[in-house]
Amino acid sequence: MLVSSVVLLAGCTTATSGGAAAPAATTGTTATTAATTASAASAATGCGSRVETGSLPDWADAGFSGDARIPHVFGAKGDIVAVLFAHPLRQVRKDGSNNKILWVARAATTSPDPTAPATLVITARLDGSDTLVTREVAGGPGPSIIDLPQAGCWRLDLRWSGHTDTMDLVYAP
Repeated sequence: MLVSSVVLLAGCTTATSGGAAAPAATTGTTATTAATTASAASAATGCGSRVETGSLPDWADAGFSGDARIPHVFGAKGDIVAVLFAHPLRQVRKDGSNNKILWVARAATTSPDPTAPATLVITARLDGSDTLVTREVAGGPGPSIIDLPQAGCWRLDLRWSGHTDTMDLVYAP
């Protein structure tokens, strides 16, 4: 009789590099607590797109140097990525920092409809509620400050230049 065993080892690391400085509030115990709270909210609701910490894809790393490793979230279709300069995102940022998100769309996602507005329109719904808010990034995907009114998991519908995608972002208290 043949008996086999499989041992799985897993580990988590967080890395930042030049050009991806994290605000002071995201260091130490505060960041760990906030990240744990955000993860718990995500797990409890089944909501929350995976926050990647590896290298940005080639199509999204323009302006970054070297092996850019910064927290980012891909849209469900993979046509847009939210680069999170503040992680975790927070409903209230008491340290003076903000929820800066750089939205990068694939170059191949140029408008199929030249009459479609370039503005990135974000319609966000708080998971498990009727709370709905809209945010706009003039000029289309690019740098933004996206603050949302409550902590929790937000399901984002993204529209720009005739394209659509979705993602979930968790905001810690």
